[in-house]
Amino acid sequence: MVTGASRGIGRAIAVACAEAGADIALAARSTDALHDAEQEVRKLGRQTVLTCGDLADSGTAVRLVDEAAAGLGGLDILIHNASVFPADDTGTSYLVPFAESGSAEWDPLLAVNIGATVDLCRAAHPYLAASPKAAVVLVSSVAGLIATPAMEAYAVTKAAQLSLMRSLSVGWARQGIRVNALCPGWVRTDMTSPMQQHAPLSDWLMSHVPQGRWLTPTEVAAAALFLAAPAASSVTGHALVCDGGVSVPDGGLAGIPKPASPFAA
Repeated sequence: MVTGASRGIGRAIAVACAEAGADIALAARSTDALHDAEQEVRKLGRQTVLTCGDLADSGTAVRLVDEAAAGLGGLDILIHNASVFPADDTGTSYLVPFAESGSAEWDPLLAVNIGATVDLCRAAHPYLAASPKAAVVLVSSVAGLIATPAMEAYAVTKAAQLSLMRSLSVGWARQGIRVNALCPGWVRTDMTSPMQQHAPLSDWLMSHVPQGRWLTPTEVAAAALFLAAPAASSVTGHALVCDGGVSVPDGGLAGIPKPASPFAA
């Protein structure tokens, strides 16, 4: 089961898993958004189950997991990628300084990025416990590991996912359920599109990435596939970072010239 599977990282993960031989339950907010992803998976000869609903709504996470397990005849892997970022009425993401943030920025992120993560893991547990190859991959973010001015709400929820991952990895280990997390850096997705298109901000962000570029969803999907696959059979409780080097101690910034921060007063 892959959440947030209609686009970006989630869609790339679903395709990567299908290429590796998995049948996929694709979860997103609407069926229409999932059609392209579904076609990609089916072209690879794999079966699909579509499960739709808004994870911000109470009870949705449990229903999606139950529908996925029923459609697939069980559940071996949960890859939870769906998350939200502060956005305006048009759905455009934005950054906001902490002192100016409020419930509009925090409440949706707490509900989806933390609340739905908890509900999904709890609902998936009985199915995973019955599988001989059970794995959970929580798509967190490098924002949960480093300082991220004007992104505090997002960073806090992503750090919470890492804490939950560590606890579940220990609590569920003797049941044969591996639990890991993935921490992508700056990736070209719809969520980050406003930042990509604002040249001063994009240039400043990339100046802090030793590789000096935006990552692609396909690169992140390869890392997620590793954590979910038998190749990682001894890996649990781990946060795999794929960020182009931005989280290297000291910021990975030695010798890299930086433009002025757009957050400077």
